[in-house]
Amino acid sequence: MLDAKLIRQEPDRVKTGVRAKNTDPALVDRWLDTDRKRREAVAEVEVKKAERNAASKQIGARLKTGGDVAEDQARVRSLGETIKGLDERVRTLDEDLATLTLAIPNLPDPDVPVGDESNNVCVSTWGEPLRHPFDAVPHEELGVRLGLFDFESASRMSGPGFAVFKGPGARLERGLIQFMLDLHVREHGYTEVSTPFLVKPIAAQGTGQLPKLAEDMYRTDVDGLYLIPTAEVSITNMYAGSVLEEADLPLYHVGYSPCFRREAGSYGKETKGLTRIHQFDKVEMVKFVHPDRSEEELESLRNNAEAVLRALGLTYRVVTLASGDLSFAAAKCYDLEVWAPATERWLEVSSCSNFRDFQARRADIRFRPTGGGKTQYLHTLNGSGLALPRTVIALLETYETERGTVALPEAIRPYLGGLAELG
Repeated sequence: MLDAKLIRQEPDRVKTGVRAKNTDPALVDRWLDTDRKRREAVAEVEVKKAERNAASKQIGARLKTGGDVAEDQARVRSLGETIKGLDERVRTLDEDLATLTLAIPNLPDPDVPVGDESNNVCVSTWGEPLRHPFDAVPHEELGVRLGLFDFESASRMSGPGFAVFKGPGARLERGLIQFMLDLHVREHGYTEVSTPFLVKPIAAQGTGQLPKLAEDMYRTDVDGLYLIPTAEVSITNMYAGSVLEEADLPLYHVGYSPCFRREAGSYGKETKGLTRIHQFDKVEMVKFVHPDRSEEELESLRNNAEAVLRALGLTYRVVTLASGDLSFAAAKCYDLEVWAPATERWLEVSSCSNFRDFQARRADIRFRPTGGGKTQYLHTLNGSGLALPRTVIALLETYETERGTVALPEAIRPYLGGLAELG
């Protein structure tokens, strides 16, 4: 969430940022109006309490002299009823203000391009888009031919938007996960964690999925828990309500998880094969850093994700997202898009985001400065390192051969028992 002081002191800046994220700036006006009414109500409560205290003292003084206190007692009772009503009004305004605060998105960084996805900017590329000299087969067809996927049985048991990986396909998936985790731990300095796949609503609220993205999440009705859409949620909430020591920063964590997304509102988008499914595997990197270093840490995070693609020999590009394409909680984001040759398209496999103190305020994650002084909110960042389905798509379509097999890049062969080819 945003700092209340920022909204009060720089409302025009906040409105500009909110508008850039395709959110009605009237939301900020409602926040300011509610905040004003709350502060006025609190001030009125304090005045009435002071009047009641003065009247109570007057009753005590008159009782000592044998004076009549009936009128003063009636005033104290009346003030008590007024205070009770004002306290209830403050509680209602507190709830309204909290709801409005949670609805205001994070502000885009100043260097983020303004506009919708058509204003996204490609900042770098690695490799040249491959075009096979033969009739390449799309991943969904190739994977079924080679016995890697079973979409029919997945649909029978779970409905559309699910996949079964089997045989060498399941082994490939497992090998890629292990490869990515090892790379980030051994070469990039992350600590591996394994966190719950189900979380309380307060955890999803802390990272910004709730209440904004409730319709995209799966919820268990009996327990009221949510299936995580990304390990970002549970890894970030490891430190919810905590005060860390500045000397312990930065903290880098990486974890694997299945991800569950209803993809509400995505009908009509590309859904063939593994392109857009409701359950998929992902390796997630999360950073907890000092506010002074978050911009550098975003560049480092992006490089960590790119290292996976380079090791796999997959052509990719890096795109800075425009303000209207940013997530609710992000201040800046790089998307890594990998090239899928058979269908000649770019597919997002990682989003590397800087949330600044937005998530830390929502989840109450602070650090204590080494030199003393007040605790401060740290900055959080996260990025996929990588998401599996589209990585698999690009790998199959990049390394397919004219014989209908798939050559495996050397980096993952050790994770498949030295296997060099699928098929």
